[in-house]
Parts: sequence; C-alpha cells; structure tokens
Amino acid sequence: MGGGPAVTGQVRIVIVGGSFGGLTTAYELRRHLGPERAEITVVAKDERFCFVPSFPWVAMGRRSLEQISFPLAGPLAHKHVAFAQETVTGIDTEKKVVETDAGKHPYDFLVVATGHRSANESVEGLGPFDGPGHSPMSAKETTELAAAIRALLADPGPIVVGAAPGASCIGPVYELAFELDHLLRRRRLRHRVPITLLTPEPFLGHMGMGGAGKIRQLLEGALEERDISYRTSVAITKITAETVETDGASPTPSVLSIVIPPLAGVEAVASSPGLSNPKGFVPVDDHYRHAVADGVYAVGVAVAFPPVGDTPVAVNFPKTGHMTEQMAGIAARDVAARLERREGTTTELSARCVLDMGDRGAYMAVDPVRPPRDEIPTVSEGRRWLYAKQAFERAYLLSARRGRKMPTALGW
Repeated sequence: MGGGPAVTGQVRIVIVGGSFGGLTTAYELRRHLGPERAEITVVAKDERFCFVPSFPWVAMGRRSLEQISFPLAGPLAHKHVAFAQETVTGIDTEKKVVETDAGKHPYDFLVVATGHRSANESVEGLGPFDGPGHSPMSAKETTELAAAIRALLADPGPIVVGAAPGASCIGPVYELAFELDHLLRRRRLRHRVPITLLTPEPFLGHMGMGGAGKIRQLLEGALEERDISYRTSVAITKITAETVETDGASPTPSVLSIVIPPLAGVEAVASSPGLSNPKGFVPVDDHYRHAVADGVYAVGVAVAFPPVGDTPVAVNFPKTGHMTEQMAGIAARDVAARLERREGTTTELSARCVLDMGDRGAYMAVDPVRPPRDEIPTVSEGRRWLYAKQAFERAYLLSARRGRKMPTALGW
C-alpha cells in the first residue's frame, strides 16, 4: 500500500494549521479514531478560527472579525484534541518531527494544512502595509481594507478590483466589485465612483476551473447592467496611489485598488527539505498523501495542483473552503484505513460556491472541478442565494464552535 507501513498502538497525529483544513481534519480524525487510538494535536500560530469567506463582508463593514471567528482551544478540547498556539519553523520528515518556536512535536502521521502565504511581492505596490494596494487575504489586511473603504466613502474616487497573474482565488474579485457597487448605490455615491474589474482569466467566470456552465454569461450581464467596466487576460504589474498599471495598456485611474495576489507555500513548509515543490506547495497523490515522505499528508491551499490548462495570462487551480474540506475528509479516512491495513477511499473534487452580488446571490455547482464533466454545471441567480449564504455562515460557525461536523451541502 502506498504511503508507508501501518502504525500500531496509539498513534501521534500532528495537524499543522487551524483553519478549514486543520479543523476539519481534526474533527474527522476524531470521528474515526477515539482518544485511546490516537493522540491528535493541532499546531497553529493563530488562536482563533476565522470564517475566511466572510472577509469581504468585514471589508464592507457588515461584519466584525469577532462575529466570524472563535477561539480554537475550546472546541478542540471538547473533541479531545490538543491545541498548541505556536509558530512552525520547520518540518523534519526523516525524524518525523514538527519544530516550532516553542519546542518539538514528534508524529507518526502529519497533516499539513497551513494554508498560504500571499505573494504580494509579485505586484509592485500591492500592500497594504508597504504599498497603496489592498488585499483581503488575511484578517489584518481585511481590517485595513475596511478602513480604506470608509475613507473612500468620505472622499470618493475611481476603484479597481482585480487579481494578479497566477491568482487562484478569483471569486472574491467578483464579490468585492458587486458589493462595492451595492454599497455605493445605497450611499448615493455610485455616480462619483467608476469601478473597473481586471482579471487574468481568459473570460469572466473561468475561475481557474475552465468556467462553469452559464456563469460567464451571468457575470457579463451583471457587470454590464451595473456599469462595471471589465477586462480579461490582464496582467497587473504595478499599483500606485492613483493608478493600476497593466501590460500592454494605459494605466487605469484608481484611488482604491484591491488586488488578489497569487499564493505561495508558507515559509516553514517551503524551507523544509523534501517537503514541497519550488513554490512551497506539497505534492500529493489522490489520497492527499505526500509523494515521498512517509506518514505525511497535505490538504487545502498547501496542496500542489497543476492548472486546468494554459491561458494567455496565468490562472491557477482554484482552492476553496469547500474543496479543502473534501481533501480533509479523504485524508482523515485514509489515515484511519492505514491503521486498519487497508486502502482508504477517494473521490474527485467538486466545487460549490455562492457569490454575493450585493442585492442578490449566484450559486454554482461543478462536479468534478476539472473539465470535461458528465453533468452540466448548475448556475442559478436570485435573492434566495444571498439569504442562503448568510444562513450558511451562521450554521457553519455554530457547528464548528461546538465541535460538530460542519455543513457542506451549500459550499462556499
């Protein structure tokens, strides 16, 4: 069986990361393996879980970080999972040890669920802390973006929302453009604020998965009816206080520039010998086992995925919370299966997503993520999807806080 020999007796399982991948893996592993069978430890630098899909709502002032987060220690303890708030500095896959700023955690099985490092350096001026550009890819950056949006409301001017070449998280670009349009209309300021959407996608709604049914036509119509200008196959190269520069075109005026960066592996993973590829992502098989290192798994953004296909400007494979939970479930089942000396089950990843369009929502369901597909993707639009997205946020946070299996039927 691939991935090395089975381990007998009580096993030590270390999960690095406390977001969707880490939390779901911990819950799923405990569901399969009782405390007498496995000692599970989650190691994460942040003490709180944040519901990342709600970051755009935080930026718009519709949520606070406290409303979309909770401390990890309590729910994990309820599931008999140890929590160590520590920063991982390296992983020795030969000695099977996770090294942190506070000590070492030996393991029999390791699940890398570290998430990403935003490669903001790929676009000159993409701050927000060392340049005028903004990005909602972390709690700190989102808080800063919220302040910038408040400043825009006091002193309106043109906006650019976009994604950099190589980005894999395209959905928030559309959400932020639609939500800003809706916010400005409610404030009766929209006539003073031109909005431009710039994307590396070869067409609207590509999203790194080759499109999804009629989503292209839906997005084109929605942007056009809202007077939001857009350009595709765009390579953003520089952000200044007054413009966004792109290859082969004149600068676009912008006093508020929000750009989703490409992602890279976190430093501790990228610098650990034999663990990742040159970009810091972990190569795995279809059970999310490391290609070489024994007992090592990876889930979520930390996983190395090839793009769906070549595009004029690079667009990477999408990585969503819904997909991360699927990976976590497959990895947890495989660990449990290995302990019983059998092969775990696996499936192709599917994608379900609800986009907030300001006054309504759009739902997409794609199975599998990579085309071609046996089923035509589902695409639907209406206010009910916006209400469903809001209800899903509440249901997810409630379940996660209580250490319960999280609802995934809607996707995000």
